[in-house]
Amino acid sequence: MTDPFGSSIGAATRYCAVWGHPVRHSASPAMHNAGLAALGLDWRYLAFDVRPEDLPAALSGAKAMRLLGLNLTLPHKLLALPLMDALDESARQCGAVNTVRFEGRQPDGPWRPLGEWTDPPPEVRAHGFNTDAEALVRALTVELGLSLAGASILLLGAGGAGRTAALKLAAEQAARLFLVNRTRAKAEALAREIQDRYPQARALVGYPTGPVDLVLNATSLGLSPDEPSPLDERQFRLRDARAVYDMIYRPAETALLNSARAAGCRAANGLGMLLHQGAKALELWTGRPAPTAVLRRALEQNL
Repeated sequence: MTDPFGSSIGAATRYCAVWGHPVRHSASPAMHNAGLAALGLDWRYLAFDVRPEDLPAALSGAKAMRLLGLNLTLPHKLLALPLMDALDESARQCGAVNTVRFEGRQPDGPWRPLGEWTDPPPEVRAHGFNTDAEALVRALTVELGLSLAGASILLLGAGGAGRTAALKLAAEQAARLFLVNRTRAKAEALAREIQDRYPQARALVGYPTGPVDLVLNATSLGLSPDEPSPLDERQFRLRDARAVYDMIYRPAETALLNSARAAGCRAANGLGMLLHQGAKALELWTGRPAPTAVLRRALEQNL
C-alpha cells in the first residue's frame, strides 16, 4: 500500500500504536494511517510486539514519551485493566481494555486528550476504554443482518475476546449462550458470571443439541492458514446455524468460514469488527468523526 501522507515524518510528528504479542498480522496500521492522513493530522500509527511481562514498563514508557493513544490486542486486553489510571464504563462492563487514550491534566484539574495539547503536559494518565463490544454488535447487525435480542448463540472461546463478546451479547438480550472452551472450567466461570450479571440470559456450557442463530469464533484458532476449524463438527453441524462470524480477519477465509459457506450459512470475517472498533478509537483520540469509508477501503486493500 502506498504512503497516504503527503509529508514526511518530522520533529513535530506525534504517534499512536497497536501493541500485541504477536502483532505482525495486524491491519490496524494501514487503517489508522489512512484515517489520520484523511483528517490532515501530522500523526503516525505504529505497531509494536510487546511481551505480556513487559506491558507495565511499556505503558510507563508510553506515558513518558507522550504517545497519544494505543490499541491493545492479544494478550494485553485483560492484563491492562489494573494498569489503567482511569477506566471508562465500557471497559468496566467488559472487564477488558482494547483502547487507551493518554490524557494531560490542566492546572485547574480537568483532563484533556494529549491530542489537544501543543506542549507536553507535566502530568499524564492512561484512560482505558473498550470499543470491541459495540463494534461486534454493529458488525453482526450490519454484516450478517442479525437481531441479537432473543437469539441463540454458540460461542467458541471463553478467554478475553470471548468473555467480552459473551457479556455484550447477554446485555443485548440474547436468549441462550452456549459456551465452548478448550478449558471447561473457564467456560463454567464465564457462565456463572453471565447468570449473575444478566439473569435473563441462559448461559450453558457445551454444544447445543439443536439449531442456533449464530456461531461466533472468539478463539485465535485460524490465524495461521493451515490451522483447523475451532468447531468440532462431530458435536455440532454447521447446517444447523443461520450465520457464522469469525473474529479473525487475516486470513480472510479461515477453515471455519470455508466450512460455513459450504454448509450454506451466511458468513463474515472480523473485518467489520476491526473497522468499527478502530473508528471509535480514532474518534476517542482525535475528537473528530472517523472517515469510515477511508478506513474500510484501507483495510480491504491491506487484506
